[in-house]
Amino acid sequence: MQELSFKIIARIKSDFREKFGIPRQSGIVQNLRAAIRFEPEFRNADALRGLEGFSHLWIVWIFSENIRSTWSPTVRPPRLGGNKRLGVFATRSSFRPNPIALSCVKIEQIHLDGAEGPEIIVSGADLMDGTPIVDIKPYLPYTDAHPEATGGFADAVRQNKLHVKESELLNKLPREKRTALIEVLEQDPRPAYQNDPERVYGFSFANYEIKFKVQNDELEIVGLEVKA
Repeated sequence: MQELSFKIIARIKSDFREKFGIPRQSGIVQNLRAAIRFEPEFRNADALRGLEGFSHLWIVWIFSENIRSTWSPTVRPPRLGGNKRLGVFATRSSFRPNPIALSCVKIEQIHLDGAEGPEIIVSGADLMDGTPIVDIKPYLPYTDAHPEATGGFADAVRQNKLHVKESELLNKLPREKRTALIEVLEQDPRPAYQNDPERVYGFSFANYEIKFKVQNDELEIVGLEVKA
């Protein structure tokens, strides 16, 4: 079998230090901000010439935490409760023959200068901090958007948002982080097969450790601490 190698052109700088809590798809939490920071070899402002005319990007990246030497033709999508198998090419599972992912994000700012420049600030990213990026491409509305498209099994399992109860704990976060965190929690980070109202879940977000419980589609934040 022929094998190809890719150069890492950039890495993402995001508020997620671990996989738990990351939105399951790009674009569903618009208030999340992240930065595309290029590797030294690719820190060339000329490579971004003309990008300012586009509103969105495709990011081609590597599931760096799920690299395996073998693959399976079927996987268990989490949104189906983890108890039904589907073909790997009919899902967006991270367990694939090649650990490649694709995300569509919105361009918020482009910084050509500075210590980290050039740098692209984006919103709606679903990548863990440090994730390697192998390419970026501009989103083309006339060919990339298909409003009439169908979503297969994913359409049937789309769930309602959770209600996040008001909490004084949220005041520990800056306003922009607070809004993004609430939107992340509304998407219900729990595995689909877990629904224990007494269980406390936790994940890292920015420099904070978030703990929460869910009962009857209502999420309560029970802990929010600054990480050492």
